[in-house]
Amino acid sequence: MNTTESNRARIAAIWESMAKGDTAPFADAMAEDFTWRMQGTTPWSGTYGGKADVRGRMLQALLEQFATPYRSVARRIHADGDFVIVEHEGDVTTKRGRPYNNKYCFVIRMRDGQMAELTEYFDSALVERELEPPPWA
Repeated sequence: MNTTESNRARIAAIWESMAKGDTAPFADAMAEDFTWRMQGTTPWSGTYGGKADVRGRMLQALLEQFATPYRSVARRIHADGDFVIVEHEGDVTTKRGRPYNNKYCFVIRMRDGQMAELTEYFDSALVERELEPPPWA
């Protein structure tokens, strides 16, 4: 299997788990020096550096706002060498009882089977309407 096929298969398997509400494979696929960039100008937008920062700060603050397990269904997965693009839709209810079903495009750079970088594009108006700002905003 070449690099493109193996990276696509790795990400496809992660999203199969995420569609069932199992986000552990996504977290496990982050390299220790993983970088996550959220585009836009929302309070959540910015760059998060390192697996510990992404998981311990950004994802923890985000997941604390949800009343149900977060699920995400991939609609399209495109791969070319080290890059994998995932168009997907989230499915979760906030603790305020409101749906937060954002649509995303993730551009992921892989390195040795792990996610090294992720750039996230999302519906920023939905973020500002349905999510509380993170504690550091």
